[in-house]
Amino acid sequence: MAEIKADIALDHRLTIAEVTDISAQKPDPKIRVASLDIYRGLTVALMILVDDAGGEWPKIGHAPWNGCNLADFVMPFFLFIVGMAIPLAFKRITSRHHAVRRVIVRTLKLLFWGIMLQGGFSHAPDKLTYGVDMKKIRWCGILQRIAFAYLVVALMEIFTKKKQTRELPPGWLSIYKLYSSQWLMGACILVIYLAVIYGTYVPHWQFTVNDRDSADYGKVFTVECAVRGKLDPPCNAVGFIDREILGINHMYQHPAWKRSEACTENSPYEGPFRTSAPSWCKAPFEPEGILSSISAVLSTIIGVHFGHVLVYMRGHAARLKHWIVMGFALLILGLVLHFTHAIPLNKQLYTFSYVCVTSGAAALVFSSIYALVDIWGWKCIFQPLAWIGMNAMLVYVMAAEGIFAGFINGWYYNDPHNTLIYWIQKHIFIGVWHSQRVGILLYVIFAEILFWGMVAGIFHRLEIYWKL
Repeated sequence: MAEIKADIALDHRLTIAEVTDISAQKPDPKIRVASLDIYRGLTVALMILVDDAGGEWPKIGHAPWNGCNLADFVMPFFLFIVGMAIPLAFKRITSRHHAVRRVIVRTLKLLFWGIMLQGGFSHAPDKLTYGVDMKKIRWCGILQRIAFAYLVVALMEIFTKKKQTRELPPGWLSIYKLYSSQWLMGACILVIYLAVIYGTYVPHWQFTVNDRDSADYGKVFTVECAVRGKLDPPCNAVGFIDREILGINHMYQHPAWKRSEACTENSPYEGPFRTSAPSWCKAPFEPEGILSSISAVLSTIIGVHFGHVLVYMRGHAARLKHWIVMGFALLILGLVLHFTHAIPLNKQLYTFSYVCVTSGAAALVFSSIYALVDIWGWKCIFQPLAWIGMNAMLVYVMAAEGIFAGFINGWYYNDPHNTLIYWIQKHIFIGVWHSQRVGILLYVIFAEILFWGMVAGIFHRLEIYWKL
């Protein structure tokens, strides 16, 4: 499930003021908010879990269309923590020119790695090949989406930065007033997204099957639409805009909708298509496309607000109260929109209800980690996650993108399937438990996530970090 892979690690050396009074002290580069690293590490671990175990446990993988499974929380969780990191990274802006240059350079780095890792150049870990046909390269992806959201929101933070506030004025709304222009920008983004997704006319369209393993390879199919404001798989404005701007050959070839009940009898598992499956089941769709990425900026803006609370609001209790109340409010609003059928939860369209539910969940998860770690001091039990969070880009590339596994798989005996990884999975995990599903799940938890937690710990001890 390559569409869920993500990471940014904006700057794992984020510095803040003394934790008990963040707005009244000078920044100390040696002090960190441990919950930020742990939250980021937890998100990376979830990404590895749902990506590598989702095939055997489809209920934790992406929902085929409407709905929200565990995998659908990973992307918004990353955008949320990116947003939280921005106020800390730009707490003191001495030169807007320097800050803008820093943001642009980091954005370009993210775009480069996104295209390299998700554009199709690397086929790790299962296929021992590399290279990409430029006629079919995938321009969009998770890192590209993060780059776009980071660029937009970081520039907003830089150009709307107000004079440093030592203490907020009294009142519940004061933290919202501090950066009201950012909330106004978020409202504008939401209005534009809703206007386009419900107002765009989607005509009939065609596609050619490019999967060489398919019996329909080379065939041209026509999908009939001629509708406006639909949110179904074949005829939504998100897919239409991506086909028109990106080109259909540059979109993701294995969308989650191929596991839907309309397409396969084994839903939500992958499997052969139904004989009566509609033609769009064979078509590509970009889950990290243009319009959905514009909507995804809202998740980052919400994260920025939580970062402002961390920077400017005094006292653990006040911060937690604000975060929890806002988290539950977002969660309830999103669920109401979904269950009243006003706006369905949909990760691939990145609907407003999806933004609310996932951002609310992110807020509550972070609040829990903040209470356990930064208030009650339970950091030790989360240490592997903290190490992963401090070196998230390394773990993302080597583990989630399978570069390390691809390297190991390159050394085999007699047959490409006779590799060390295959042997460990079969004889240590699957063979012991006599279950493919349980064995793969335990392999991912103990031989991947825990392994990379230890590796990240060693790199932390050596003070080696992969920064963007």
